[in-house]
Amino acid sequence: MSNLLSQNRMLVFLLLSLVQIQAKVFCYQYKVGDLSAWGIPTSANPQVYPKWSKYHNLSIGDSLLFLYPPSQDSVIQVTEESYKRCNLKDPILYMNNGNSLFNITSKGQFYFTSGVAGHCQKNQKLHISVGEGIIENMDAAPGPNSAYAPSYPTVFGNIPVSNSTSASTSPHLTSTFHFHIIGFMLCALLSTIM
Repeated sequence: MSNLLSQNRMLVFLLLSLVQIQAKVFCYQYKVGDLSAWGIPTSANPQVYPKWSKYHNLSIGDSLLFLYPPSQDSVIQVTEESYKRCNLKDPILYMNNGNSLFNITSKGQFYFTSGVAGHCQKNQKLHISVGEGIIENMDAAPGPNSAYAPSYPTVFGNIPVSNSTSASTSPHLTSTFHFHIIGFMLCALLSTIM
C-alpha cells in the first residue's frame, strides 16, 4: 500500500512539474498595432502605436510582426535619441521584406520606426518595454539597465499569431493561471483517490 501511495505522489509531482514547465514556454507573436499593415496612423487613430504598446505586456521570447508592402515601406530599430528626433541614419536593424519579425531576446526599451523618410514624423513609430512593466509615459527615459538586443528577420512561417487584443488580460498571465489551476485540480483529485 505504501508503494502505491509513493507512486501516486510521484505521479502528482511529475504532472505538476509538466504543467509548470509548459506554462513557462509560451511565447507569442504579436502583429504590431493589431492592424492589417504597419503604416502611417490614420487621423481617426493617430496614437495607435503608443496605445498598442501600452496595453501589451511583452516578454523575452515573444516576437513582433511588422506586415507591410515591401515596395512601399520598411521598419528599422533605432536608438531612443533617433526615435525622438525621427533620425533614420545608422539604424540598429533594418528590415524590408514585408513580413519582418523582431524576436525579443532581452529586457529593455526598444524603438522602431518606418525606414521611409517622413513616416516617423507622421507617428509611424513604436516604443516597447520588455520585462520592465507597462509603460505609463511613452516618452519616458529608459532605466539604467536599458539594453538594445539584436534581432533577426525570419521568414513568416509557423509561429502562431495571438488573437488577443484585450487590454485587460495578458496571454502570459492567462495561460500560466490556467495551467496552475489544472495542476491544483489534478493534485486534489489524486489526493482524494489515495
